[in-house]
Amino acid sequence: MRVLKVVAEGLTTSFRYPLFMLQVHPTFLMPPPATIYGHISSALGEWFDPEGVRFAYHFHHDGTVRDIEHVIVLSASTGKLKGTDYPKVLEGNVNPFERDMFFRPRLTLYVNRPEWESAFRSPRYAVALGRSQDLFTYTSIEVVELEQAECAYFENTILPHEMAIEVQRGLAVLMPRFLDYAHNRRPHFQQYLVVTDRVRLPNEEGRRFAQEQQRLYWVDPASEEDDGAHLGLAFHGFLEEAHAT
Repeated sequence: MRVLKVVAEGLTTSFRYPLFMLQVHPTFLMPPPATIYGHISSALGEWFDPEGVRFAYHFHHDGTVRDIEHVIVLSASTGKLKGTDYPKVLEGNVNPFERDMFFRPRLTLYVNRPEWESAFRSPRYAVALGRSQDLFTYTSIEVVELEQAECAYFENTILPHEMAIEVQRGLAVLMPRFLDYAHNRRPHFQQYLVVTDRVRLPNEEGRRFAQEQQRLYWVDPASEEDDGAHLGLAFHGFLEEAHAT
């Protein structure tokens, strides 16, 4: 499979759980698919049709830190601004909170759109991942040919939740898959399996379930080789039906 491979590196990033507003902002361990969609759209300069677009990634960082930030929650107000005749329409208080962040993040992104190479070489908007102030730099952009193999290792990525029985480890997480900008940013969620430690497939411990079948995995032949296996890539889509490895 011919894909676009992009390596992006930054100083910090954070992927906030959308249901947390005050006091603490924990981060997802991996960038949600909705974040990847926004990142690609930023390079292209427009929201793209997600139909048929597949991506896989490897996300690494050098550690986590906790920062203290603040937000000001505004509400409607009346009267005038102090010392002026200007009407006061909003007021609010400073609310400090703690945010979890990744230090020196590195994203290796694979997209089944090699024709987008020129867009990543000259991105339309500032390159960022996570928050808008988490600026990144593309350190490598190339079109590569992936291979299929009977064994692979997966690490620092998200897998389809259905692979949990095959992987037998990892963390099940509900993530925003896609924000529908045509309908007022309506979020769509999907469950994924987050794998951080290296997992070799087929299962290295030899356990099998009756419904398991031998399969081929997409691998990056240029990745580190581990006892004959290369980095496996689980491809996802932004639409509900799009889950493929």
